[in-house]
Amino acid sequence: MHEFGIAEAVLDAVERRAKGRPVRRVRVRAGALLRIATPAMDQAFAVVAEGTTAEGATLDLVIEPARLTCRACGRTTMSADPLVLCPGCGGTEIDTEGGDRLVLESIQIAEESHVPGHSGRDRGDPARPQ
Repeated sequence: MHEFGIAEAVLDAVERRAKGRPVRRVRVRAGALLRIATPAMDQAFAVVAEGTTAEGATLDLVIEPARLTCRACGRTTMSADPLVLCPGCGGTEIDTEGGDRLVLESIQIAEESHVPGHSGRDRGDPARPQ
């Protein structure tokens, strides 16, 4: 499962951006040519994130389609499955473009209810009566 290697790379980028803050959600855009299976990626991310700031975070994986162009008829189409026949003529000689990116689009940091020393953003200490 190559998803573990990809999950480790994603986690590394997440941890750099989170700077020690707990992460609740991660959104990743992956090209179709990377052939990432969503269930396998979810499982791999959960395993590599254990004991880190991203432990328990939800992974939102968006698969970006590749542009396919048939050499026989010239038809161009977008597809999340780069191993398809041409929908126009059934040709097998297909050129692919794009679909190979891996982008960490966003992370959602878990919100803390009390931030000591930051009175401007302090929502109060829930243990202390107002």
